[in-house]
Amino acid sequence: MAQLPQAVPEARTGPAARALAVRKDAATSLLLEDHLRIKKLFKQFAQARMAGSTALKKQLAQQTCAELRIHTQIEEEIFYPAVRRASGDPDMVFEAVVEHASASALINQLEGMRADDPMFDARVSVLSEYVLHHIKQEEAEMFPAARKALGAELDAIGQQLAARKAELMQQAGIALEPHVHHRTH
Repeated sequence: MAQLPQAVPEARTGPAARALAVRKDAATSLLLEDHLRIKKLFKQFAQARMAGSTALKKQLAQQTCAELRIHTQIEEEIFYPAVRRASGDPDMVFEAVVEHASASALINQLEGMRADDPMFDARVSVLSEYVLHHIKQEEAEMFPAARKALGAELDAIGQQLAARKAELMQQAGIALEPHVHHRTH
């Protein structure tokens, strides 16, 4: 019998997470942490799907959707406007916003579905493909452009992202990870 993944293990442990601690700035570090966590949730969903665990699939999909909503909101409210202003490349930001809208449409559909619906797994799979493509583009193109254009300003932006994320997580009833300390001064 396949071993089921736990629903809420931390993605902020291990070598990849430790590598984030030495990143150049707080903004992209926070967003990269989110990316790692979201990738891990999609992997756990795939494992739950293979194991045939409908309840765990639903729980993981709900958690993934909630985290994606918060992540996209802080990017669109804080990070993207700063990148757009400083980089001189609005198309890069506009494309990211369109990708968010596509993901949001799937999230809206998933939130109203039962995990035993024949289309549930397909929608999660397509959401995963969209999001993983988006993450790859952000990390390869937008983050380097942000570092170049915004420089030291990214630490202050990171503090804003962390504060807004904490606020949104509290509103959504999602606990903050106790061992992650974002600077707030």
